Amino acid sequence: MLPIIAVVVLAVVVAVVIFFLITRKAGDGKAGRPKDKDVIVKEANRKLAQNPKDREALLALGGIYFEEGDWEKAFRCYQVLLGISPGDSEADQFEIAFRYAVSALNLKNLPEAYKGFQFAKATGRPSFEVSYNLGVLEAQNKNYEKAVPLLKQALTMQPENFEAVKSLGQAYYRLGRPKEAMPLLRKTAEMHPEDKENLFAIAQCFYDLGQSEQALRVFTHLRADPVWGTQSCLLAGTINLKGHQYDRAVQDFEIGMKHASAPRDVALELRYRLASAYSQKQEIGKALPLLMEIQTIKPGYKDVDAQIGKFKELNSNRNLQVYLISSSADFVTLCRKIATSYIPKSRVKITDISVQGSDHADILTVVETPKWEDTILYRFVRSTGRVGELMLRDFHARIKETKAGRGYCFAPGEFSEEARRFVEARLIDLVSKNALVKILERIK
Repeated sequence: MLPIIAVVVLAVVVAVVIFFLITRKAGDGKAGRPKDKDVIVKEANRKLAQNPKDREALLALGGIYFEEGDWEKAFRCYQVLLGISPGDSEADQFEIAFRYAVSALNLKNLPEAYKGFQFAKATGRPSFEVSYNLGVLEAQNKNYEKAVPLLKQALTMQPENFEAVKSLGQAYYRLGRPKEAMPLLRKTAEMHPEDKENLFAIAQCFYDLGQSEQALRVFTHLRADPVWGTQSCLLAGTINLKGHQYDRAVQDFEIGMKHASAPRDVALELRYRLASAYSQKQEIGKALPLLMEIQTIKPGYKDVDAQIGKFKELNSNRNLQVYLISSSADFVTLCRKIATSYIPKSRVKITDISVQGSDHADILTVVETPKWEDTILYRFVRSTGRVGELMLRDFHARIKETKAGRGYCFAPGEFSEEARRFVEARLIDLVSKNALVKILERIK
């Protein structure tokens, strides 16, 4: 019986001793700091009171504050050390500069962080953290040419580091070097496929490399994203607009306009290009309100004022719409009607039609009237700008080539003084905007 009692008593004694030790340890120090660290801090502060540049005291204090994440106090310690370490052969200058930079970085003091990392790099000790952070800071200041070699150096030390791979890819992308950027951006996408910023950069690189279909797929995928959606809608719509996919372009721009967070310049450009898409669809009634809205938000934006004047006129004259913005087939049909009805009381036979893209169309005719018969060449210019002498010289050469007796040049704009002087001694008549509009009003 006695041995059992002895064992129980011994167990109780051991438990009491352990409890005493635990409670004593928990009461030591401040905010969970071990007692020996408090002693170090107290001793270091005593030394610094006598000598504010005591290296050993500063290193001891700085090390404790750095480990605890007390960045403000660590920064002040290493700031003093950074000032005295160049003349101190025993100081670890790399460690001092590095910890100074990291403390500044955590305090969001980027200029001092940059200075600290530069000092650390100047020591010649290789460091991924130093090269990477310097590269990122250069990129943040848009010094991409300086950022690239630093980030490449960081990657030689940690080839699979996600942030380094992404940062170097972004730097190449910002420099407008899509070929170098694309492999890095794709590697980033393999590591983190959900990174939308990286996907947007990939789409931009596809676009810059002339791979519009691949770019369009990615931009379309990003249209709903709250951050990258507006710009993706703008670029997807632009690709579709250039590809004459006007319905798809309208959808892209309209989705972009639904984003409440769209930056002002992007929101304006979405409206501007949506108006362009509607005009290509000959839906002037939808394009005009968008342009007027832009004019209200930002007067003088691009050519909006001129577009509004043009669209108001187009909205009141269906034939003028066809002449200026319709398809080539509809444009040529309208030009045929003008050519066959321009000279009254005549019989007209069309012998040739030549269309030069969206620039102009030539219609060669044989015209008979009760008094005369002649071959006449009509040129219909689509541009609303001023028609110059070069266009008329080309038209005159075409008249000679077709052996026409005379020519008529129609334009929805005006002719320059040089152009008018050129035709004075030649059998060419000029029909400018006002006369052309009256002709178009008469045609059904």
